[in-house]
Amino acid sequence: AILDLGANRTGFLRLRVRPEAPCRLFLLFDEILSDGDVDFLRLSCCNAVRFDLAPRRNPDGSIRDQELLTFEPYTLRWLKAVAQDGPVDILEAGMVEVAAPTPVPGFLSGLPESHRRIGLAAWETYRQNAVDVFTDCPSRERAGWLCDSFFTARTAWRLTGSLEAETLFLENFLLAERVPGLDPAMFPMCYPADHDDGVFIPNWGMWLVLQLEEFAGRSGDPALVEAFRPKVLAMLAFLKRFENRDGLLERLPSWVFVEWSRANDFVQDINYPTNMLYAATLETAGRLYGDEGLLAKAGDLKSLIRRRAFRSRFFRDHDVYVMEEDGSFRLDAPADCTETCQYYAFFTGIATPESHPWLWTRLVEEFGPERVRRGHWMEVHPSNAFIGNFLRLECLWQAGLHDQVRREVEAYFDGMAIRTGTLWEHDSDVASCCHGFASHVLCWLGNGETPTGA
Repeated sequence: AILDLGANRTGFLRLRVRPEAPCRLFLLFDEILSDGDVDFLRLSCCNAVRFDLAPRRNPDGSIRDQELLTFEPYTLRWLKAVAQDGPVDILEAGMVEVAAPTPVPGFLSGLPESHRRIGLAAWETYRQNAVDVFTDCPSRERAGWLCDSFFTARTAWRLTGSLEAETLFLENFLLAERVPGLDPAMFPMCYPADHDDGVFIPNWGMWLVLQLEEFAGRSGDPALVEAFRPKVLAMLAFLKRFENRDGLLERLPSWVFVEWSRANDFVQDINYPTNMLYAATLETAGRLYGDEGLLAKAGDLKSLIRRRAFRSRFFRDHDVYVMEEDGSFRLDAPADCTETCQYYAFFTGIATPESHPWLWTRLVEEFGPERVRRGHWMEVHPSNAFIGNFLRLECLWQAGLHDQVRREVEAYFDGMAIRTGTLWEHDSDVASCCHGFASHVLCWLGNGETPTGA
């Protein structure tokens, strides 16, 4: 039997059953239906619970009902019950919900139906990913990741006007003990749930610095921001080891992450989206801690990236080293170009609508949710939801194109809201369908306030 909870929910599965004979009851679950069935392995984990049951008798000999409750919370819309070796009646099925007690935002009631539906899905996504700290998803990972938190923190401020959850999240990274295999100068990519295999995302520590400035702008605890100073400067010193003679980061170690698209295929040897983020990090740290040297370095790096990465129409993603016959290396400039690289350029201030008017006009008018279907600029690899589409919408929003943002929000997210009642990690259902960062869509709905809250 396949049961529908009506929308994606997170919590402890609860059932009242009546087994007629000794049997095993399997509960298989997922956020979506795959070809009309529940694929409990879709998320590269085993979404299955087993109960071994046997009849229990009342004094009159009738079979007694049994209450079942899972030991862990799970995320699902669809629940498939399979009985093995004997029948069992499922009399009730439901969930003890695990979610933040955040009220529905009142401004949603005045929105058009599709926007209200998307807003409710964003609200539901936030609630399931803000129980204690901001998490990326309440299903497969249940972990507090940087970068995701940059966006979720804005939602928290928009929904609650409180910094409690963000403060707790940031304190984890301030108080983080050394992670085995990770350089002590580098922030873990998530904490306290990080693996001890030494893998880290160097980009995520940079996103933390950007979040710290917005936290300060939201009137956060200045003592907490100041307490991060030694760790932030240590991370910048760590990254400086990978600067080449021009000041560009090259051959960064471990998992260099730009976004879930072809942009992640072009991260070596010199990745320009990462260097754009690095310039923004240096500039942000310079403002936070009053360091003129960092501000000057950021300005020089931005100018260098404009000269090196921009080629006639678009920003390229990377340079690579090519070995010559004599064993020496030369720097080559492949034409690899992604949509997301363009958004990094505008998001970090490398480019502006005034400095690159032709590119900005193309992005506004010919890119977006319909671009691939219309066949525009197919040599530029398309973005995905995390995080290219969100950077696009943020750039449009900051340029004052609020009506266009809301139209594109509907195109990007209404299908998700209809299918699961939550918002997804990707622009397709290949991964998590309840991803905390995606709740940021709420910041673009409503009365036009700045999403940062600053």
